[in-house]
Amino acid sequence: MTTPPTKGEGEEREAPVIRDRRRIDPETGKVREGGQAQAAPESAADSGAGAAAAGQAPAGEGASAGEQALRTQLDERTADLQRLKAEFDNYRKRVERDRLAVREQALANVLNELLPVLDDIGRAREHEELTGGFKSVGEALEAVVGKLGLEKFGEKGEPFDPTVHEALMHSYSPDVTDTTCVDVLQPGYRIGERVLRPARVAVAEPAPESAAAEDGGTSEGGGQPKSDDGE
Repeated sequence: MTTPPTKGEGEEREAPVIRDRRRIDPETGKVREGGQAQAAPESAADSGAGAAAAGQAPAGEGASAGEQALRTQLDERTADLQRLKAEFDNYRKRVERDRLAVREQALANVLNELLPVLDDIGRAREHEELTGGFKSVGEALEAVVGKLGLEKFGEKGEPFDPTVHEALMHSYSPDVTDTTCVDVLQPGYRIGERVLRPARVAVAEPAPESAAAEDGGTSEGGGQPKSDDGE
């Protein structure tokens, strides 16, 4: 009786398979291609994806905080620009106002020097001496100062205004009801609302009512009042 062959006897045993998963070849010192070399990038990619997924939420929160900070800075810069624009607008208006004031003052100084010449032309016209070439020069000068804004004022019969009139003579008259300019001794001149020289006038006021009443009472009484007992 034969004994059955034991397991493995009479058969070729499979040699153990040894897989070298080292990425660097120990003999050549070079990085191997394929195998473990390919697995490494895949694992690295997987790990990077996991890290990105893990850090997605914090990155979103950081972006939101950054946007808020940028919006705050933008609002501050906008407010600064608006404030600078308002200051510049005020500065420009102030410069324009000062420029107009300087121009008006310079013009007033020049025209003030010409007022005596205009007075002479006016007196010559009143005495009918403004003739010939002198008349042409006088009218041309009056036209030029008129274009520069010089205005003549002061007429007989207009109400007396102490802001533009200077009273040199005063009288009472029954022909007026208010203080009135009855004669213009020297005309006034102004530029816009600015008076260069007031009009010098003679004024008349209505007669005082108290004086008229006293005169009337004396004429009607005819003497001292009588007492109640007839004495």
